[in-house]
Amino acid sequence: MKLNKLVHTVDAHAEGEPSRIVVGGVIDVPGETMFDKKMYLENYNDEFRKFLIHEPRGSTVLHADLVLPPTNSMADAGFIIMEATDYPPMSGSNTICTVTVLLETGMLPMVEPITEITLESPAGLINVEAHCKNGKCERVTFTNAPSFVTHLDEKITVPRLGEVKVDVAYGGAFFVFVDAESLGYKIIDEEAGELSQLGEEIKRAAASQLPIAHPENEDIHTISFTTFTAPPLVGGQGRNATIVSPGRVDRSACGTATSARLAILHAKNELGIEHEYVHESILNTNFVGEILEETEVGPYPGVITSISGRAWITGTHQLSVDPSDPFTTGITLPDLWERF
Repeated sequence: MKLNKLVHTVDAHAEGEPSRIVVGGVIDVPGETMFDKKMYLENYNDEFRKFLIHEPRGSTVLHADLVLPPTNSMADAGFIIMEATDYPPMSGSNTICTVTVLLETGMLPMVEPITEITLESPAGLINVEAHCKNGKCERVTFTNAPSFVTHLDEKITVPRLGEVKVDVAYGGAFFVFVDAESLGYKIIDEEAGELSQLGEEIKRAAASQLPIAHPENEDIHTISFTTFTAPPLVGGQGRNATIVSPGRVDRSACGTATSARLAILHAKNELGIEHEYVHESILNTNFVGEILEETEVGPYPGVITSISGRAWITGTHQLSVDPSDPFTTGITLPDLWERF
């Protein structure tokens, strides 16, 4: 049998959120920067993302990360983040999974007790400290791209809800934040279906009513996620559920949403510099965030944050395409993909 494509992957999850790390089968992607390479895949070869993530090879909850040679000499490796419907510039769970795979497979050398590496993401350079012991990457802490707030206590109209008060912030993508308690939710597992559907409705409303753009990159110009927030239930400082298109709950506490939430809390004078913030997920796992320093992003006051979490490798795979396969770029049915 002749295969048209053979791609080597290592799968992992970060505090419950699964990622598929592409470690072989792709030499490089055109583009002068990692953001350029992201845009090339998005505009000219989106079939690759669908091949990795869509059924029958993947699922709606799966991310994929393509490891590439860096374009910046300061980086040890580059990576492009792919999700079920798009290409976010940055992702915490994907960063943590990618670092864990790079170190535990020996693609980058592991140094115990702390390995320091720099990854080039589409959002910029990401400095990483990996805490390692006995060949295991036990925890990954990374310094995120600058986070900032664009809207505080803004009111939008959502068809099913009427007027809703929201905050909007960037933490590697733009998030609209909603108080879950004000809508009658605690962020527990039996609410996942309702939160997913409602979150997509809120995101669409916010994206249409609150036009935004990153002041340093005009190609980042829309709200990508809804994040519901609530008081902690298992000893953290806060709880969240980030809704990922086409409509499902992030299994982790979402690293980029954590950075964005830290920026909001700082803007509201509710969180200072060098105070850890334990952010709980719907699964009761957590990421630990911390504001390292203040900064500016164009006209916006911002913060530099660190995010810390754990990942575990779940398997290795060789994904292939048989020329006679009618589903080379995957399947999307409206039972899971109502909008797509």
